[in-house]
Amino acid sequence: MPLKLILSLAGLSFAASAGALAAAPQDFATDMAAAMERMHHAMMVAPSGDPDRDFAAMMIPHHQGAIEMAEAQLRYGKDERLRRLAQGIIVEQRQEIAVMQAILAEKGAPKNAQHQHQGDGQ
Repeated sequence: MPLKLILSLAGLSFAASAGALAAAPQDFATDMAAAMERMHHAMMVAPSGDPDRDFAAMMIPHHQGAIEMAEAQLRYGKDERLRRLAQGIIVEQRQEIAVMQAILAEKGAPKNAQHQHQGDGQ
């Protein structure tokens, strides 16, 4: 699949991703740390009593974190092999998120309606 098409499918601009390659390494580290912090916080869901629901609820932010990290690779990375891998991660993880969101929608609201992040104090 051509690079431009993959980036388009992934919701990324070819020019934007290619133009950002000269950015400072610290920006990459900052972006990666922020993505991991968001991912870890969002994965800390209160148990609903339904392992399927909880799996999907935790894996969606895990996959979103992988997408954000892959986007950072496209912004800052130079190795074409890793860039192609990152592009595939973005496409595949978005597809898997859509499947999990559809399953959660089919299941409806959890019986334990207080499906909040652990540690939020609520």
